[in-house]
Amino acid sequence: MTESVTDNKLSWGAGVATGIGSMPGGDAREAARTVTGSLEALPYLPELPARGPGADMIGRTAGMLVDVHAHVEPSGWRISDRPGRDTKRARSWLGEDLDALEEFTQGYEGALKVSAVGPWTLAAALELRGGEAALGDAGACRDLAASLAEGLRTHLAEVRRRVPGARLVLQLDEPSLTAVLTGQVRTASGYRTYRAIDRSVVEGALRDLVAVARQATGSAPVVHSCAPGVPFALLRRAGVEGISFDFSLFTEREEDALGEAVEAGTKLLLGVVPGMDGPLSDPAGSVMGVRTLWRRLGLAPGALAESVVVTPSCGLAGASPAYARTALAHCVRAARSLADNPE
Repeated sequence: MTESVTDNKLSWGAGVATGIGSMPGGDAREAARTVTGSLEALPYLPELPARGPGADMIGRTAGMLVDVHAHVEPSGWRISDRPGRDTKRARSWLGEDLDALEEFTQGYEGALKVSAVGPWTLAAALELRGGEAALGDAGACRDLAASLAEGLRTHLAEVRRRVPGARLVLQLDEPSLTAVLTGQVRTASGYRTYRAIDRSVVEGALRDLVAVARQATGSAPVVHSCAPGVPFALLRRAGVEGISFDFSLFTEREEDALGEAVEAGTKLLLGVVPGMDGPLSDPAGSVMGVRTLWRRLGLAPGALAESVVVTPSCGLAGASPAYARTALAHCVRAARSLADNPE
């Protein structure tokens, strides 16, 4: 039986920053050193997709699945009958990443974020044997979600064993979630799209993983999407604890749903720092739009720094190592400016 963790709400204080997941390069120790050294309040387990298939977010999560295996085809990851070289490589790289994280978190006590691809992005990315996405098969979607739930239980228990003082925060990466809901995921031929998945079905699968996260970590997960049109209301109903998104893609028509989520206690992980090399404004300037939105929504200024976590706009895999370090440090300073001057 899986050990249960005392349930509590996410709480990591005011003026906190974190990253999304991916980092540049292929050195697990360097990535872990950078992340743990830069982010004292909310470090995370890095992903290093530059190493190749199996180190990417789909491959890493495919390696976590229980009784579902996958291998790499020219078109992407495809479900297979038995674990092969690609699955073993994904598990090996994850083990290497965990070794590095464990080395740099000796004695650490605090929040620690780990991520995996959510059930709907996974269903949109994994191919069935015929080459079509699992998304087009309702039974395959259910099987994937169940396998993911079991895999996450095992993975979170392993991270907790390695970093026993950590309060784990699960992040589900769902960049394809909006496309799944609106019927915009293309079939293998590219000439048509899969039918939109009913919102209640999408919400139900996410709610099941919320329950898994609560049991394994003591809090509901964060859901991340770097795509436009994040379904804030659906995610809030599913019970997620936080919503992570690219702030530059946020539009006025989403403001009411966002405000309702915040008032219901949902944390916001706001991507305000570019994920690719380029000039950065001063830290206070990076979060100026956040302050403006907060005032426009009529939310209490005193709650801003505790409700918002500052992040890059998405993963940092495409950045240079020097810029990745600079971006994380910039996020920390920007978050601190929110705490020092919420208005």
